[in-house]
Amino acid sequence: MTFRVVHYINQFYAGMGGEDTAHVEPSIRKEATGPGLQLGNLLKGEAEIVGTVVCGDSYYGENMEKAREKCLEMISSFKPDILIAGPGFNAGRYGVACGDICAAAAEKFGIPTLTALYSENPGVEMYRSKTFIIETGDSARAMKNALDAMASLSLKLLRKELLGSAKAEGYISRGIRKSFFHEKTGAERAVDMLLKKIRGEAFETELEMPVFKKIPPAAPVRDLSKATIALCTSGGIVPFGNPDHIRVSSAESFGKYDISGLEDLTAANYESIHGGYDRVYANEDPDVVLPLDVMRELEKEGVFGKLHDYVYCTTGTGTSVAHAERFGQEIGEELRQAGVDAVILTAT
Repeated sequence: MTFRVVHYINQFYAGMGGEDTAHVEPSIRKEATGPGLQLGNLLKGEAEIVGTVVCGDSYYGENMEKAREKCLEMISSFKPDILIAGPGFNAGRYGVACGDICAAAAEKFGIPTLTALYSENPGVEMYRSKTFIIETGDSARAMKNALDAMASLSLKLLRKELLGSAKAEGYISRGIRKSFFHEKTGAERAVDMLLKKIRGEAFETELEMPVFKKIPPAAPVRDLSKATIALCTSGGIVPFGNPDHIRVSSAESFGKYDISGLEDLTAANYESIHGGYDRVYANEDPDVVLPLDVMRELEKEGVFGKLHDYVYCTTGTGTSVAHAERFGQEIGEELRQAGVDAVILTAT
């Protein structure tokens, strides 16, 4: 039996061009294309790439739900036994698209899926628990090793072989812990690790802790009376009806809303869509989460110069650090260009 493989790639690796074609919509190739040509060779006849799905990076990122639905429809038409995406290396939009389509296909079709990304690609943190992600270098210079590892793990998944640890198999840990019998007790292993650490020897922890970036605080505002202040919230306060369809949890987007003509938030114009707290009081008076009323009072009193005309809103519960970091970078750049001096970020 030859296993059926569908390969997902972006417009660049499909030979369609770079940024000039990044908005192309999903399309089908009924053969291996780009890196899929070598990947097909590495599958050694046990598996065959029966189709390639191509989508522009910008199109997928800006139309995620629509792109995901269309790509899943195309993938389904090939009746695959596995979906392979990328490798995406350290390309942010491509990595997110690879992770997203793999996670969606695994959930919808119940098939194994995998991609290959650099450890700092935002797609890793967002999708590592939902698909297998081979760890690669940060650029296409690592293509050969990435394809070798992808082919090897793909065949193991298709054969339903018992996998070793993430490190042994070459993929990034999915955060899944499995119980097994060890020749030493946990106490003995802990003492062994401690002694190795004291002696300066190499050792591997059995419980890896997350590492977060240390961000230096911004300089204080020198003259608050002349400063423009902006309001942002992760508390899920949005115009009534949630016009941007921001998720109640695990948000993948934020909203930007004009408050230049508002003095107060009320149940008639704003609401909470946050999925992590009881929204009763926030829906009665959205100012308890996004305090526009108090900011207007302070503005009139001259405590600060001006309230920025726009607020930025999303939901924080379950939202990945990668998405939150992207939100911050995009919002921060807009506020910098608008001449905003400081931001008040409210949560719950």
